[in-house]
Amino acid sequence: MNVFGVGLPEMAIIMVVALLVFGPKKLPEIGRSLGKAIRGFQDASKEFENEFRREAEQIERAMQPPMQASLETTPPAALSPATEGAGNAANSTETPSEATADRVG
Repeated sequence: MNVFGVGLPEMAIIMVVALLVFGPKKLPEIGRSLGKAIRGFQDASKEFENEFRREAEQIERAMQPPMQASLETTPPAALSPATEGAGNAANSTETPSEATADRVG
């Protein structure tokens, strides 16, 4: 077993030194408080990760509808030349026979 580069013999030596320094009554209390601190850190990191994921999903959902809407609509400028040409032909006051007479004569 190798945790953080510390093998089993090194861990045993650390535990013996801790037992000698803190004593048998204080060691379980220190272990408990250390465990609670590690647990609190893990909970905080999980909450941060969940909050980050929620915000990323919310931003992603907010950006999707405008992109889809812009693909579905056709720009009005694409239709204007055809309607302008049709409008000019409809507004012409010459009859076909007058237009032919102007070209011939």
